[in-house]
Amino acid sequence: MSTTIQVRTNAKLKKDAQKILNDIGLDLSSAINVYLRQIVVTGSIPFELRTVNGFTPAQERKMLKEAEEARKSGKRFHSVDELFRDILGEWPVKKCSKSKKERNTR
Repeated sequence: MSTTIQVRTNAKLKKDAQKILNDIGLDLSSAINVYLRQIVVTGSIPFELRTVNGFTPAQERKMLKEAEEARKSGKRFHSVDELFRDILGEWPVKKCSKSKKERNTR
């Protein structure tokens, strides 16, 4: 038995997604069904969610908390790299050779 799902989305996002899916031989309905099946199989969203800055929500919360604690204690950093290494123990964002504009276009 099938059912219908109505989803509101940006028209450009839908058009861009349909073009990509068409290029790989899927229609939008099939792609959404694949996505829903993966949610059921994995018991979670089948990809890692990241903020616009490239961090997971947990990493971002931790950084904000640590930054606020550092601000209150007067702790200072000489660079962003130093701040992230102190908070996360590493620099979590991999450098990308493409610009943001290039990554968002196909």
